[in-house]
Amino acid sequence: MLLIVTALILLAGPALMALAGWRVSSSKPAVAASSRWRWRTVAVSALLYTVAFNLTFFVQELFLVVPKALTPGLQPTLFHNNHGWTGANPLASLFQGTGALATALVGIACLIAVRAGRPRATAWRLFALWMAYCGLLMALPQVVIGALSTGSDVGMAMVYFGLSPATKTVAAVLALLAIVAVALALLRPALELADDPAAVATPGARTRFVAQTIALPTLVGTALVIPFRVPREALEVVLLPLLVGVPGALWMLAGAWRVRDVRVGGTRLRAIAAPLLSAAALLLVFQLVLRPGIAFY
Repeated sequence: MLLIVTALILLAGPALMALAGWRVSSSKPAVAASSRWRWRTVAVSALLYTVAFNLTFFVQELFLVVPKALTPGLQPTLFHNNHGWTGANPLASLFQGTGALATALVGIACLIAVRAGRPRATAWRLFALWMAYCGLLMALPQVVIGALSTGSDVGMAMVYFGLSPATKTVAAVLALLAIVAVALALLRPALELADDPAAVATPGARTRFVAQTIALPTLVGTALVIPFRVPREALEVVLLPLLVGVPGALWMLAGAWRVRDVRVGGTRLRAIAAPLLSAAALLLVFQLVLRPGIAFY
């Protein structure tokens, strides 16, 4: 039943909203010529997403490791795509939930910042938007997974608290609804990144802008995340990036037409060198420093 509810909320929901948007857009003027496709914007946004995703994942794993390192009897090790520990302590199960909690807090802080129009610079604001996106949308699906699997990180924390199946189901449904709420809350800040009012003037134009700035960069960024996570089982390498990236992007793409009275204040994204070098440097850290493992004991 929970899987059916998940499919309805994350797949059928955006499909229905997109259909409603298509009906509205068909009665509006065509997309302005000034909003034509910008591939450099796609590239810059995809690279910023890649950096944000991997920084968020690092925060998650770091805050899974640190509480264990401070717990007697546990010797954790941090890796580029996971963490592990030796020893035993009843608190180990509880601390399997601290990673998701940390990323959620980072995401909330960044969501508040971008909703307030901070930071001012367009590229930095887009990066903060991606940090909010990854922070919250990396944490919330884990609640759903935890309700389905007691062996997952959040699932182990749920077992520690002794949550009943009914309570887990309620938590999972609330998390699914929160995914929708986060995606829709990020829409206005995303559209405000436009440098031309014509780019977000009509429902069709707004959908096109979100496709260019958010949806396609999410797919490209998801592919770029894979080198950071190998070697590991294919399911683990690919599944988490898809769970983080796809649901929110679908809802943002489907709901873009609904946002009105957008106050544009962005500038055109041109500088690709900084995000490219940042992603490359982070990849080196992941594969050369974190991949062998860092022992926290």
